[in-house]
Amino acid sequence: MGELFAVLSGKGGTGKTSVCAGVAVALAADGRKVLCIDCDVGLRNLDISLGMSDSGGLSFLDVSEGGYSLSDAAHHPQYPNLHFLTAPMNRPVEEIDPVRFEKMLRDARTQYDYIFLDAPAGVDAGFRLVTASADRILLVTGPGPAAVRDAARVGDLLEIDGKKDVRLVVNRISRAMLSAVGMTIDDVMDTAGLPLMGVVMEDPNVSMAAAFGRPLYLYAKRSDAARAFSRIAARIQGYVKPIKLR
Repeated sequence: MGELFAVLSGKGGTGKTSVCAGVAVALAADGRKVLCIDCDVGLRNLDISLGMSDSGGLSFLDVSEGGYSLSDAAHHPQYPNLHFLTAPMNRPVEEIDPVRFEKMLRDARTQYDYIFLDAPAGVDAGFRLVTASADRILLVTGPGPAAVRDAARVGDLLEIDGKKDVRLVVNRISRAMLSAVGMTIDDVMDTAGLPLMGVVMEDPNVSMAAAFGRPLYLYAKRSDAARAFSRIAARIQGYVKPIKLR
């Protein structure tokens, strides 16, 4: 059975979607069969970070309620084992049938090694929809005090909901910022109250790859962020990889 990851953030601007896409592509490059689902209804952009903005494709509602199957999901042009469902634009998240959504995810577990749900930022209805079925959670934060505080709040809510396997990804780190605010990665972990899955340095290649419509792993495989995503993907698969700030 495949594992279902919810990729969350307490606030916008943390680079959650870039982390989701970067880790998913790294797993696909390792030969894993991966399904990415954009669950940010109304603000969908996971396709850009995946390098699939020209792929069109079905929404998850087309599969969960519209009669299409998971085999109809868009296939990545460079990684045929990476598939994608976009978010619907014509249905408020409050009106999405959670029972049908959960059934689709159960079916996905039988067909994929990993399923990634890119959640909307915050803790509204989309957060509840995505986390309900998640086996494991990646909580993405920036290093700033406000982002870390929001991550801690999300962590508390997940604990109340009984979610045990929650790991922190500290994204968009710059040594200059950490120095300016007087924080270390250990401080971020202590404030958020969560174990660390990985750290990702601020990397202009992330934005450049999106601008050129390519996944980061193909645009700049040796970049700091691409290496960080590869290490996170390795840890997800059970390999021991050191935390590095590059």
